[in-house]
Amino acid sequence: MIDSLLLDRPAVLFAGLVFVGIIFLRIFFSSSVPNLPIVGAKTCEWFPLLRARWRNAVDPKAASEIAYNRYRDSACIFPMAGAQNFVQLPLKEAQWLIERPDKDVCVRTGIIDSLQFEHTLMDPNLAHFPSHMSVISGPLTREVANLIPDLLDEIQYDVDHLWGMETGNYKSICVYDLMSRLVGQATNRVFVGLPLCRDPKLLDTAMAFSLDIPISATLLHFIWKPLRPVLAPFITLPNRIHTNRAYKILRPEIRRRLGESTDKNSFKGPNDFLQWSIEQAKTLGDPYYGKVDTLAGRVLLNNFTSIHTSSFAITHAILDLVSTKQEIIDELRSEISSVLAANGGEWSKRSLAAMPKLDSVMRESQRLNSFVVTATNRMVVNPNGVTTPSGVHIPKGTMVCAPSYSVMHDPDIYPDPETFKPFRFADKRTALGEEGQSYVQRARQAWTTTSPEYPAFGHGRHACLGRFFASTLLKLMLAYILMNYDFQFLERRPENMWIGSNRTPPMKAIITIKRRVESEK
Repeated sequence: MIDSLLLDRPAVLFAGLVFVGIIFLRIFFSSSVPNLPIVGAKTCEWFPLLRARWRNAVDPKAASEIAYNRYRDSACIFPMAGAQNFVQLPLKEAQWLIERPDKDVCVRTGIIDSLQFEHTLMDPNLAHFPSHMSVISGPLTREVANLIPDLLDEIQYDVDHLWGMETGNYKSICVYDLMSRLVGQATNRVFVGLPLCRDPKLLDTAMAFSLDIPISATLLHFIWKPLRPVLAPFITLPNRIHTNRAYKILRPEIRRRLGESTDKNSFKGPNDFLQWSIEQAKTLGDPYYGKVDTLAGRVLLNNFTSIHTSSFAITHAILDLVSTKQEIIDELRSEISSVLAANGGEWSKRSLAAMPKLDSVMRESQRLNSFVVTATNRMVVNPNGVTTPSGVHIPKGTMVCAPSYSVMHDPDIYPDPETFKPFRFADKRTALGEEGQSYVQRARQAWTTTSPEYPAFGHGRHACLGRFFASTLLKLMLAYILMNYDFQFLERRPENMWIGSNRTPPMKAIITIKRRVESEK
């Protein structure tokens, strides 16, 4: 009877293998984590680490607050179902962690393990040899100012088509659905250019792939490690389907550019990520980097790292603003109008930098709605492990982190932390100026500036490399929407969603909008 059940119902067999693997691992293999208090564990219970993982996954907000407040001055183990067991350091040791060399604690190794890139990517070498990172920190960051006209053109086109031009009546829209589309198209305008950035098949595939990675990685973390190579091909089937679809769409454009670029004297490629990657590949001395599928893979991987995080950020900001009052919108419109008037109506890096209130809205929204509960995640790679300033020895292979969510909700750091104060950082910048503080001190209130107390983009040399591009894109997008649309304000902001240790905006939240009459074309 049991044999029949297992053969007829593969799901039962799969669940059984996962369960046996977990129990076998927990009973017969000692944990690599040090002897520290476990967040979510109860005294004298069997399998405390395993049970804490599930408790923390059910209520990650409470677990984060316990880890931060109860162990404010000491390290603790912060386990989470579907992820690794983290050793969370106290805030006072966050800077020590950030300053550790890569030979001791490694960001990339931690990311590869967290997202299970060995299984979730068709080509794991994209993660092991991330040449695209130097493209992001180099040409993409340097060219941000020059990319603004293209970004603004794409934003205008996309918003007008997706939000509509009707000025007569209000209509309801799903914020996340439209903003993820907007972000996808505008981002790909800089990744692959026109007309490919508006190809609905490419956008649908890229967004699906962006979900495939975290979902399949989470499932793989539930499986005993020796079984992952066996079960991964089944779990990551959607990853491969969407990767192949994306490659099929991207290959003709990549082949065209590779063919035209052979004549250096007559061909000057577009100013976009794909072309920068092609030019970079010529200098690396390894034909792998110039392969069509390698270049396509880098475009797809960058879609994964940018679309959803940026979509979350702009969705949060819009929901936060339509949950305030009209005076806030009016104040933002006044700032935007006056700065543009002073700059001849031109959007530029300079004009964006002169809009501290717009910048403050994005920084405050991301503070309040931080995506993850931990920050500066690293894996210990030193064979001898590392020892923290407080004397805790952390062995090789252990994930170590600093707090994020609870830091940005700490009333000692941010007064009234649960309230969205759109001009919190702009007001702080003004106050510092009145106190005679330097420009550098005032500039530290800018959205892209990181610190252990504001780790929304990470912190240190491994902070998010694309944050300067993302901030430019999202502020342009928010400004265009504010200047061209009116809103019906919400009585209460829709609640965010927790998915394991990650927090997302309410995906189905609806707002009511209409085109402003004065913006008619």
